[in-house]
Amino acid sequence: MFREPDDSILVGLCVGTSKIAVIVAERDPRSSEMVHVIGISSAQSQGIRKGLIVNLEQAEQSVRNAVKDAENIVGFRLDQAMVSFNALDVMSLKTEGMISLGRTSRPVQVDDVERVIEAAQSQLSIPPNKLPLHTIPVRYSLDGNFGIDDPMGMAGMRLDIELQTVTVPMPYVHNVVNCVEASGLEVEGLVIKPLASALGALTDEEMRVGAISLSIGGGTTGLTFYRDGCPVKVSIIPIGGDHITSDLANVLRLPLNKAENFKKRLFSMDSSEFITLTSRGQQARTIDPNTACEVIRYRLEELFADYVAALIPERDPRLFPAGIILSGGVAKTPGIEMLLSDIFRMPVRLADPWEHCQLPPGREDPSYVNALGTVHYILDRERSPYRFIDPPRLQWHPEHIRHLVPRGKKREQPKLGQRVQNMMDRVKESFKELF
Repeated sequence: MFREPDDSILVGLCVGTSKIAVIVAERDPRSSEMVHVIGISSAQSQGIRKGLIVNLEQAEQSVRNAVKDAENIVGFRLDQAMVSFNALDVMSLKTEGMISLGRTSRPVQVDDVERVIEAAQSQLSIPPNKLPLHTIPVRYSLDGNFGIDDPMGMAGMRLDIELQTVTVPMPYVHNVVNCVEASGLEVEGLVIKPLASALGALTDEEMRVGAISLSIGGGTTGLTFYRDGCPVKVSIIPIGGDHITSDLANVLRLPLNKAENFKKRLFSMDSSEFITLTSRGQQARTIDPNTACEVIRYRLEELFADYVAALIPERDPRLFPAGIILSGGVAKTPGIEMLLSDIFRMPVRLADPWEHCQLPPGREDPSYVNALGTVHYILDRERSPYRFIDPPRLQWHPEHIRHLVPRGKKREQPKLGQRVQNMMDRVKESFKELF
């Protein structure tokens, strides 16, 4: 029998191209800001391509499988989760705002912070099909003095703010929420995957001095640029590990599934060893791993030199002294750290989830950094309500999924004859309104 979860439980769900990951953490009874991971599960993604849902029913089943596995591990039902997801056409917009605190110096109050944020937001022009998913105060200044992390309680006559707003297309948001809630899990909130990866990969010191979080997953590559403790830009490139698999399949003349298995074997062994592939009814083939490594290197060089480099602000790596922190499944590629360092002339390291909290054995690799970051996102919002300002739930929650059937039950689809009748009824109603 499953017990009911309590307020001490935090759940993060990562909707990815290769896998759906679920992380369950429990608050430390000695400190609400500390957590212990008590369960991590994953399920192979179906119906998701390049980070986007292309088959809702398959994606829904993948989420359900991952959630069920997590429930079996922790021994209780999961009812809600913070969800991280990808989207194309993600934009980071910078605006500035200013308000007067009066003719005499006085301490900054909560309503002052809200007013200056509204002043910066008023400079935005967001299309109706875009959602301002994250509104992030990058820096404040009082009376022209910058470098203020939190102006609350500080005295001054003028308050300025620089705001970073991350927008995503609304249809992507609705599809993700629809998918997760149809599987029986309530969406507590949403976080774009590159930001979640950064929270799970970067240390506080790296965020402060300046660092680039680079997360390479199955279908996309996410980047988050941190300076002075705040994310100053978030971007997503629609290239990932699946492109490497496709390249290997074409060059080595392999089916995609065998190319994927070959890639995983290559990542986990000495690259000097020849690999023998056998197929039913076919003669065994021996492949030189050096050939495969060259194929992978060409694809990664293109990704880094042509796409990632174009997104570095001012094209100046010196803005990020802490360098590049790698995460995601492709981060385990042998030699990728040296390749990145050679291209950008920056220090590069592999993300280590152990720096943030202890994970179960076998789950310490960088492919689970994103799921861990969703839990950190929950904690960061609790510590400082103005660090990440989320849109109201009514802006991103689709109306048509408010009343869902319980988990495990199939949504009944009307038969063809009934659908035709429904359409005819709507036509008749339209004519009644016209005449």
